[in-house]
Amino acid sequence: MYFLALKMLFNDKAKFFGIVMGVTLASLVITQQGSIFVGLMARTFGVITDMNYPDIWVMDPKVQFIDDTKPLADTKLFEVRGVPGVASAVPLYKGMIRARTDNGLFQNCNLYGLDDSTLIGGPGEMVEGRLADLRMADSVIVDVEGASDKLAKKNPVPGGPKIPLSIGDTLELNDHRAVVVGISRGSRTFQSQPNVFTTYSRAVTFAPKERKLLSFVLVKAEPGEDLEKLRARITEATGLAAYTSQQFKMLTVNYFLKYTGIPINFGIAVSLGFIIGTLITGFMFYSFTIDNLKYLGTLKAMGTGDTTLMTMILLQALSVGCIGFGIGAGAATVFGMSMSGTQLAFWITWQILALSGGAVVIICMLAAMLSVRKVVALEPAVVFKG
Repeated sequence: MYFLALKMLFNDKAKFFGIVMGVTLASLVITQQGSIFVGLMARTFGVITDMNYPDIWVMDPKVQFIDDTKPLADTKLFEVRGVPGVASAVPLYKGMIRARTDNGLFQNCNLYGLDDSTLIGGPGEMVEGRLADLRMADSVIVDVEGASDKLAKKNPVPGGPKIPLSIGDTLELNDHRAVVVGISRGSRTFQSQPNVFTTYSRAVTFAPKERKLLSFVLVKAEPGEDLEKLRARITEATGLAAYTSQQFKMLTVNYFLKYTGIPINFGIAVSLGFIIGTLITGFMFYSFTIDNLKYLGTLKAMGTGDTTLMTMILLQALSVGCIGFGIGAGAATVFGMSMSGTQLAFWITWQILALSGGAVVIICMLAAMLSVRKVVALEPAVVFKG
């Protein structure tokens, strides 16, 4: 019986193609939009991901996300170092600075000031140059995306492509001369601004003058130290907020989820994909069932029970669901791979695939329920009338 159900499904090529396309559309939209949403959220804490040194980030208690820096007094660094269980603590400056390129245009950049002695918090991957070169006078490291796009030099040939920054080129940062000594690669930021790295002492010189300039304290715990207990001790001793890297990531994500329209926009897109997929699949599957009602009625007249007929319809729905989900998820994955290296945020995870698969199962169940009602209510005698 089940083989017969599949044969009925595959032989009606027009209806089969229409049902699969409905499921594929839903799977594609949910997987694609969900992956872009996750990619955008991951960019909000890209800096935290790249700086894998600290076990704990220490900051002002009113900080709401990674870019919401509220400067601390430099003395707070020594207070944190004095907390039992802290193996080391280094300063980090993070702020926005205006860079002037050689063509006279201004570009906002993210400026990071690293501990002068250890350079902890620097970029994880160097494309050109060395991190240690930051100890040279007026030196900075620029991320590869910024160097090749927003901070790139003007081509002397009119209409020609921009010339990427290279080692030895200079920038003007807040009226200060900066020499590029390296090109790095790291995670893109949410606003996709160029990232510029230098030493802490030089960063506070570049930055606009303020009474307080320390943005974060990066803490490395002693081996075997319980991070939750250490967080509590730091907060009690200094009055500052202390978060593990994972907690700081979630603090940042929760801010964007709560105070921006990103979740609503992507939620609408995913919901539309689900609704449209359900309507197309339900209509096509119901039409397929109506076309084959005479065969189902014949089977029912021959003694086939309602349970068997319901299982046959469910098998048909799940079959097209698996095929459509595979095509849709595969198309979304290919799309994401083709967009790698661009500014599009795309991160497909197993949770997204599980969500898409669950949505497809619900769509198939709704389509099957619509058809099952017709089959269960069918009187076998009607098939033989006329």
